[in-house]
Amino acid sequence: MFFFLQLIFRISGKRTLAEATNFDLIILLIISETTQQAMVDDDHSMMNGFLLIMTLVGISIGLSLLKQRFPALDKWLEGGPLVIVDNGRVYKDRMTKVRVSEDDVLEAGRSLHGLERMDQIKRAVVERGGSISVIPK
Repeated sequence: MFFFLQLIFRISGKRTLAEATNFDLIILLIISETTQQAMVDDDHSMMNGFLLIMTLVGISIGLSLLKQRFPALDKWLEGGPLVIVDNGRVYKDRMTKVRVSEDDVLEAGRSLHGLERMDQIKRAVVERGGSISVIPK
């Protein structure tokens, strides 16, 4: 099972966990459950596990190809970046929507650029993966 998973993930392409989308994480969770069942369940049918894992990875690859070809599909499935601070102005309604606090923005500003106050931030953006990008003034 280990060598099969190594092969499948090698074929499916490189992507770090920081770049993983919600869909990628769901696929990973389903694959882990499938692997566990194939290894320790009463059935012990490795072929069923192989087929399901190949199907899930195939769907993931196919969907990524469709998202490349149709950007609107990508935006609909994954969402887009959201500006939450613009020239020091905080958009509280947007922050509430993505469940981010001013402390989270300031933490990103400190860790990325050593910023200490909100008025030092030109723009803060919640990226598609959930990270906060900060552009200092």
